[in-house]
Amino acid sequence: MDKLVFYRQCIQKLLTEYSNVTPINGEIEVQTIFDTEHDHYQIVDLGWDKHRRIYNCVMHLDIKDGKIWIQRNQTDKLIANELVTMGVPKKDIVLGLQPVYAREYTGYGVA
Repeated sequence: MDKLVFYRQCIQKLLTEYSNVTPINGEIEVQTIFDTEHDHYQIVDLGWDKHRRIYNCVMHLDIKDGKIWIQRNQTDKLIANELVTMGVPKKDIVLGLQPVYAREYTGYGVA
């Protein structure tokens, strides 16, 4: 299987599973956003919690230059570990949410 197709499938499976968790308060909709043309993938919470508007990007992953970039993770889930379990090599996962100078110490790809 083509690497890009495999990475897209892994990300979509992962985000679909996470998006099935319903927020505990308010009228919150959980959206999965899969832009396979530009390889941007997100989970977004939106709606209302009483009088407070909710709009939050919970997870954001991109595929850039043949690597999966974890741009945001507002959960306690270890996305990178789960991607490795699915068969993605550590060198092909970049923790974009870490500063550039720290990435070489994460055990994952640097860019």
